[in-house]
Amino acid sequence: MDVTVKPIEIQSSDCQKISQVLARVGEKWSILIIMMLSGGPRRFTELKRSINGISQRMLTLCLRGLERDGLINRNVIAVMPPHVEYSLTQLGVSLTKPVIALGSWASDHIADIDAARAAFDQQEADQKATTGSRR
Repeated sequence: MDVTVKPIEIQSSDCQKISQVLARVGEKWSILIIMMLSGGPRRFTELKRSINGISQRMLTLCLRGLERDGLINRNVIAVMPPHVEYSLTQLGVSLTKPVIALGSWASDHIADIDAARAAFDQQEADQKATTGSRR
């Protein structure tokens, strides 16, 4: 049985663009915003209150970046005072499935990752102790 995966052909001219997209969707705040909006439109203040630890400036920057990339819509509601509501575009909705899959993978494997980290840290400590005792 052949289990090798054929490498994806990527033009070198596309590498920078792909890297930029992955950097945007890989940001922890962007992922949280996308997940918050997957439940429906939210106002800025709702997002701010729901995402623990994000500053107003960082939320604004992330929302602008996601809007620029076509992942979210910004809708100004003309009432007094004006309200701004954010929602996912079709492109943004299409991103929720891989984001959920990645989150599920992390949740399923966190114990394995913790064990690997502990083993690595112990190995590093043992090497330092061995190296230090030779002096």
